[in-house]
Amino acid sequence: MTTRDALRDAYDAQLRLWVPTDRPTGIRYELSGPVLRILGRHQGLVETARDVGATGAALDALIAEHRDFFAARGEAFEWKTRGHDLPADLPDRLLAAGFVAEELETVVVAETERLNAVPVLPVGVTIRQVDTRADFERIAALQSQVWDEDYAWLADQLEAGVRDAPGDVLVFVAEAGGVHGGELVSSCRLEFTRGTDFAGLWGGSTLAAWRGRGIYRALVAYRARLAHQRGVRYLQVDASDDSKPILLRLGFQAITTTTPWVWTPPAPD
Repeated sequence: MTTRDALRDAYDAQLRLWVPTDRPTGIRYELSGPVLRILGRHQGLVETARDVGATGAALDALIAEHRDFFAARGEAFEWKTRGHDLPADLPDRLLAAGFVAEELETVVVAETERLNAVPVLPVGVTIRQVDTRADFERIAALQSQVWDEDYAWLADQLEAGVRDAPGDVLVFVAEAGGVHGGELVSSCRLEFTRGTDFAGLWGGSTLAAWRGRGIYRALVAYRARLAHQRGVRYLQVDASDDSKPILLRLGFQAITTTTPWVWTPPAPD
């Protein structure tokens, strides 16, 4: 079994500044040293190496540079940090620069060969891979209901992701009461990261009335089998407090935490 430190080293080295060889339509990647800026998503994103490469006043200036860049575009963006990042006062400096921390999540990683459980679903529930606009809109509505936020933008993001990387962005739904049109009770994605040992599990959300029945666990097992068949060594998840216990029981290891720090441009007068 790969050690926690080895998993974290692989995660840092392979995923933190990953840029796809085939760039998705409308998405721009700007890599400068230990900082990667991504444009064209639902909101901008700043990713960094474990060590952001600046301290003190130089770090403040680096943060201000990216904040001012997105301010000039009138766009919100996220600066993604991890619990083992350097320098240790990066979160304090983001806070001082006007960023707001969103929910802390735990980064968990597992070896796909160890996730060999057979998916077990409640009677009448089936899993289906989807790739149509109608299904993406159903998923957006589901996510809006689960999180009590407007996820209408998600349909566009899913459509673009599957269009630009049809073999690497796979979207799944769990439906109850019939295939192709039954009640949508859960959805999720499996995203392959070409050129690395990793694939990511994203977007797993289940209606409150259907939780506790093993649907999330079955969707993890289903995607793990697909990843293993593709020769992927590791699966990675940014786990919420709800999903973390399930994933740890399945064999994932917690390697660090992650916090999205979001900056939003001020409303016009």
